[in-house]
Amino acid sequence: MSRIATITRKTEETDITLELNLDGSGHGEVSTGIGFFDHMLKSFAKHGFFDLKLLAVGDLFVDSHHTVEDVGIVLGQGIKKALAQKEGIKRYGSFLLPMDETLVLCAIDLSGRPYLNYQVDLTCERIGTMEAELVKEFFYAISYSAGMNLHIKHMDGSNNHHIVEAMFKAFAKALDVATSYDERIQGVLSTKGTISDE
Repeated sequence: MSRIATITRKTEETDITLELNLDGSGHGEVSTGIGFFDHMLKSFAKHGFFDLKLLAVGDLFVDSHHTVEDVGIVLGQGIKKALAQKEGIKRYGSFLLPMDETLVLCAIDLSGRPYLNYQVDLTCERIGTMEAELVKEFFYAISYSAGMNLHIKHMDGSNNHHIVEAMFKAFAKALDVATSYDERIQGVLSTKGTISDE
């Protein structure tokens, strides 16, 4: 069964189209108008083996906030839609990712209950043209629109580019594990019989 979602979202602030294949090969076609953000989203696709097509046009003349946050919302919606009722998936995933001097932990529960635990200290105002504080807003938006329990912890390292890139890659690897199938699971992995908020 294909796990592909197409999402469109248009507001006064952004116009976004997304196609996500959870069972892809890591191909990313991304354009948001924010170079560093594009790089991070392509890394997410590559390291999670997701196929991602994303076009976002936002009010960058204001700042990057609306574009980054709304892409997080749409990506979370795409993950949720592609997983449908989440039958047969492992549900949990975690990854400890090293990148040069940096070490980042990401852990996920696709429980249907949103929560973000974000323990990351960035020491710069911007990375490229993207405001550093928007990284948290992006992951918050994903966690709530996907219905995902998401923990991200910066364990070591000082280079802000490395820290954020390690976060996106660790998130991709943890999500790849959580969305993968386990043939031992009948239905969903829950004593409640559901891990959907619907």
